[in-house]
Amino acid sequence: MADPAYIVDGVLTDGEAWVGIAHETLSLPASTVTWTSTDDGQVGDFSQYMDFKIIVYVRSTVASDQDTLYMKLNNSGVSGIYPWQAFYGNGSSATAANGAGNKINLGSMVAATGTANVFSVFILDLFDVNSGKYKFVQSSYGNEGYDTGYGSVGFYPHGWNSQEPITEIDIFSNAANLAAGSSFSLFGILPRMVA
Repeated sequence: MADPAYIVDGVLTDGEAWVGIAHETLSLPASTVTWTSTDDGQVGDFSQYMDFKIIVYVRSTVASDQDTLYMKLNNSGVSGIYPWQAFYGNGSSATAANGAGNKINLGSMVAATGTANVFSVFILDLFDVNSGKYKFVQSSYGNEGYDTGYGSVGFYPHGWNSQEPITEIDIFSNAANLAAGSSFSLFGILPRMVA
């Protein structure tokens, strides 16, 4: 397991539920941030976790006020494999939509012509990552810094119609690169092992 500190003298105790698996801060623009399971029984082995939490601070290099952040699981891009709902607003209107796609739409992020040094924030939850059932992903995001003077907030729940355990996570921009200074932190959440 990731943290043997939850075994003390052969007895299970409650350890830290969150385990820091990986962190990346981009020193140069990058097209994709990818994490894959190490499959070695160490911290990076995805098979031991119940859920994942990902914290993202990001902006895009596209020559626009905004861009869209996306994710794929296990590099799966089959049409319609990710059913979704979307709820978002920009301060003057609110929208609800649904559909299914070949990638997970995590929401809107500020881009190159938006206000300098402003990054969007995303909190991503991936549930039951090793179960034999379809997976569920939810994204909550917020951003500011568009030249129009307002940003947006949103909540995007998605399914992944696959029974595979999650062994790879890819995060990428719709239209360009992820900008230098963007950071990505992946945490694994262990199952509770004591009553």
